[in-house]
Order: sequence, then C-alpha cells, then structure tokens
Amino acid sequence: MSLSKHIEEDLTSQLQRGQIPCKMSIAALSEYYQSSSTPIRAVVANLLERDLLKKLPNGRLEAINSPQLGTRSRKSKAGFLKNTYEDVLRDIVQLSLRNSEEFIREEAGAKRYDISRSAMREHLLQLAGQGLLEHIPRRGWRVRPFTQKDLNNYCEVREVMELKALELAWDQMVDCDLKEILEGNIASTSSDKHPKIDNRLHDYLVEKSDNFYIKDFFNRHKAFFKILFEWEGEDRDAANQAVEQHHEILNALLKRDKKMARKALINHIHHNHPVLKNLEISKLGTL
Repeated sequence: MSLSKHIEEDLTSQLQRGQIPCKMSIAALSEYYQSSSTPIRAVVANLLERDLLKKLPNGRLEAINSPQLGTRSRKSKAGFLKNTYEDVLRDIVQLSLRNSEEFIREEAGAKRYDISRSAMREHLLQLAGQGLLEHIPRRGWRVRPFTQKDLNNYCEVREVMELKALELAWDQMVDCDLKEILEGNIASTSSDKHPKIDNRLHDYLVEKSDNFYIKDFFNRHKAFFKILFEWEGEDRDAANQAVEQHHEILNALLKRDKKMARKALINHIHHNHPVLKNLEISKLGTL
C-alpha cells in the first residue's frame, strides 16, 4: 500500500467517526502525517470527490460527517469540527503521566468539553478500550497511572511485534517510499532550528506486514504513545537522536541489510524514549 493510500484510509476512518485529527489544510495535514505536501494534495482531492471534505468559498477545507452518523459534531469558533476526543485524550494522558489516579465523571466531563453526556461516555469507553481508564461502578472512570516500568514493558512487547512486522514486510517494501521517509527526517545543526522527525516508518512496516494482530496491537496503543512521543520530540537532543536512528534503520532497509536493520530498530525502540526521566510533567499544563 502506498503512503498516500495509507493516509487516505486513516483520515477517512477518522472523518467517518466524526473525529478531526487536525485543521483541514494541506500544511496541517502534512505536519500531522509527517509527509510532504504531494501525497496530501492527492488525498484531499480524493476526499473532496468522495464528499468527505468540502471547500468553502474562502478556499478553506471543512470535514463533512458521513450521513450514517446522524447529528453533526459541534463546531469550533473557527468553523472546523471540534475534535473533543483528542482534547479528552490529551488531558487523560497528562493525568496518567503524573501518576494520578483521579476519577473522571461523565457529567463533569461533558460540561468541561461542552458536549453531551452520551458523547463524553463514548470518549471514555474508547479510552478504556485503550487501557487508559478503568470504570469503577458508582465512582466514575479511574485514570490508569503510567510509569517508567509501563514504558519499559511496552517497549519489550513492541520489539517483538515490530521485528515480526519487519520480517513480514521485508519483500513488500518499496524503495521510493523508504527514501521519502528518509528525506522527511531532518537533523538540526543550529540551536535556532528544531529537527524534523518523520515517524511514518513504523506505521509503514506494520501496514506492509499485512497481519491483523500486529495492526491491532499498534492501533490499540497508538493514540497514547503518539502524544507521549510528540512531547518527547520537543526535546531538541532527543529529536536529533530520533532522526539519526531513523536514518540508520532506513539506510539499512534501502541496502536490504536485514541484520543491520533489526539491530538499528531494536536500538531505536529501547534507547529513544527518556520521556519519563527527562520530561518535566509540570510543563504539560493543568486540567
């Protein structure tokens, strides 16, 4: 599957669920998917044709809910559909990283995010399915604390799953796709510029593995760890390290050196996540 096709399927799935991952613009989508504008323009053109997006008179793009979903989601002041799930998710991740066992109540949450109680319950059910919350009868939804041990345990399982994905994807990888991802990882050589990290390699390997259970594992935990690693990527040194490690993996893949690719991937999985040691959780904001 090409990168543009992968992006289109992922964005279609989110739009049909009424979830808006970011501002609907070429620049914002390129940043969200860590992609160049070329595949994004192709995706947008297809979604306009399929009536999942529409172009406003001022040239801006707006998402259109699937007719089967019924009521349209609440709009933000800017006129774009408000993605309250993403807001709730980010707040829950912050609480989890603070090792807070705070209880979230549906009624209070609905007021905070200006949504219906049923919509809030749907968000909480989805987060519970990802292991971030636990429902306690008559008390609410308890946040599951996330520790360095949890991160280590995740990385151990991730290593097994991603190495298996690499093995299954080996004969399905396309050089032009790998080169595009490689070019998207740009290190910074000056203090006034931040490195650019292109994380699509991991999704690419999982997609090319064509294994339902591997996809299910990464999809189940994707939202939480995407936010976690986004915050981690704000550290310039950690971001440069991620870029360097991506280069090592991708160059090995382009040379079809499986032994070196496995070694570089293992190193990346276990030695690029100092977030809970170095990240000042207090800077993540308050709920």
